[in-house]
Amino acid sequence: MLSVMSEVGPVSETPVDAAVGGIVGIHHFGLTVRDVETSAAWYENVLGFTRVGAYEAPDGSRRKVFLRHRGLNVRLGLTQHRDGDGGSFDETRVGLDHLAFAVANRDELDRWARRLADSGVIHSAVAPANSIPGAAVLVLRDPDNIQLELFADPTS
Repeated sequence: MLSVMSEVGPVSETPVDAAVGGIVGIHHFGLTVRDVETSAAWYENVLGFTRVGAYEAPDGSRRKVFLRHRGLNVRLGLTQHRDGDGGSFDETRVGLDHLAFAVANRDELDRWARRLADSGVIHSAVAPANSIPGAAVLVLRDPDNIQLELFADPTS
């Protein structure tokens, strides 16, 4: 039997919110990548992000590129660690499973599918999401194999 998760109704204040204040949003996402320049270029060229900053540790242990997208209120930070293992992302290991970007509606998701296909980016077909009734999703992977989703949710 398939189990379907759904969100129902507003979320009420928790005892933690009352004690210290609520969490008001996501400030940034940080992803570890093998080659920060290759990955930054991919996010810029494929998804339309813009480079807004960079950092290099004085000891050379890590390099970062910071990206923004006009449709998001969060930054995306890409980090290359000098001593990283060089392997591809694997969502079956503990940590990040995937990152989902919202799009306005199903028509926009279909336009993304055409754009990705025209650009030669491998991606899934647009399909019903298994987590929210009526939602649709398209799955793709970045150069480090990190699973990304473009997600159309009619309830949000």
